Amino acid sequence: MPHYHKLGKIPTKRHIVFRKPDGDLYAEQVVSTEGFSDLYSVVYHNSPPTQVLKIEEPYSVAPEIFNDKNMQNRSFKGFKVEPEDDYLQSRKEILVNDDVHISLAAPRKSMTAYFFKNSVADEMIFVHKGQGTLKTMFGNLEFSYGDHLIIPRGITYQMDFKDSDNRLFIVESFSPIRFPKRYMNRVGQLLEHSPFYERDIRKPQNMETHEEMGDFLVKMKRRDLIFPYHYASHPFDLVGWDGFHYPYALSIHDFEPLTGRIHQPPPIHQTFEAAGFVTCAFVPRLYDYHPDAIPAPYHHSNVDADEVLYYVDGDFMSRNDIEKGQITLHPIGVAHGPHPGAIERSIGKKETKELAVMVDTFKPLHITKYGAGIEVEDYWKSWILD
Repeated sequence: MPHYHKLGKIPTKRHIVFRKPDGDLYAEQVVSTEGFSDLYSVVYHNSPPTQVLKIEEPYSVAPEIFNDKNMQNRSFKGFKVEPEDDYLQSRKEILVNDDVHISLAAPRKSMTAYFFKNSVADEMIFVHKGQGTLKTMFGNLEFSYGDHLIIPRGITYQMDFKDSDNRLFIVESFSPIRFPKRYMNRVGQLLEHSPFYERDIRKPQNMETHEEMGDFLVKMKRRDLIFPYHYASHPFDLVGWDGFHYPYALSIHDFEPLTGRIHQPPPIHQTFEAAGFVTCAFVPRLYDYHPDAIPAPYHHSNVDADEVLYYVDGDFMSRNDIEKGQITLHPIGVAHGPHPGAIERSIGKKETKELAVMVDTFKPLHITKYGAGIEVEDYWKSWILD
């Protein structure tokens, strides 16, 4: 969980008189989760955030399922996703279930004509290529290669890219994205054995207060529908806020790997957890140091999870012929492991330079029609010995 943070001007107490220099009241809003029973922030607007000018007809962005009976190892060429100018249109769902949607995106242009809010899902946006600024009413977050941007549900944002060459791996979670429980003590502080620390978590800074009035389009997503709302006041009109509900960033390059004498299981690589899945970060690290250690992972079958790996950079030691941006899907119950020759190649090696993001889902994933269009043909045959 993120920790207490505040920016701008706030009164000494919640829910008390807080006036502008001209004597009018600022508009207080509580942004709360789980029915006022979990994380929340208290924010102060220049204008009430309830001034809706117009609501356009919603439109569907539901993924078209291509194969909902998956029971074989598959792979997808992520960099085959064609770049598009518009941020939302560029988001292509590849693998989905009731708990999580996994998408790829290659947006060319910044969001200037509208704002976006996912009203029922947290988002983890992993930045594979590109840099820029995530803008929200809570402040700005600079991002670049390797960042996980965590945007809790209900937060309106814009992505401001520095150039047109951007690649994003997006995990849309219908339950809250949190730090693993075993990494935290009773009060939520990250423990000494956690592979990252509070100093690694980047919080919003440089809050910009926009007082202008007009017609501001916010595209709100509720499951598979987009609702275009037009507001009279700028969404980023805060003068101050405090609390625990806000976006933050964690770089994969700040993840400190845990190692051992013999091969360690995937949970040591974990970054986040949700009700229906976990995520992991595979980063450059020293290999196992038992004299007879086999650094490559053992053959295994996930009897409780579909395993998704997104390959970011480096030479992934357990795979042959893997490219940047490629995704592998190893479904529940099907054995998989290192490709032929990988185990022998790993013996005696001292380190790996691999970089990858993993998502393990506890329900089977469905392949979308778009995902099927970038699938690697006959990947399931790649373990056949010559």
